[in-house]
Amino acid sequence: MEITVNQQNHSVTDNCTLQQMLAIVIQQPLTGVAVAINQQIIPRNNWDSHLLKSNDNIILIKATQGG
Repeated sequence: MEITVNQQNHSVTDNCTLQQMLAIVIQQPLTGVAVAINQQIIPRNNWDSHLLKSNDNIILIKATQGG
C-alpha cells in the first residue's frame, strides 16, 4: 500500500505497523522523534500496535539542539 512520509511516497506491506515503517524509512535511532498521522499525534507506546492505512499522511519530527 502507498503512504506519504514527510511529503515523500513510500510503499509498505499491508498490516504494517508504525514501528515497522519507521525502522524501514528512518534506519537510525528513533530518539527525539514525534509522529503525526493524518494530523493526529501517535504516542510512542502505540507505535508497535498502530496499523497504517493506505494513503496515510505521516509527518516525522525530530528534535534537534540549537540556540
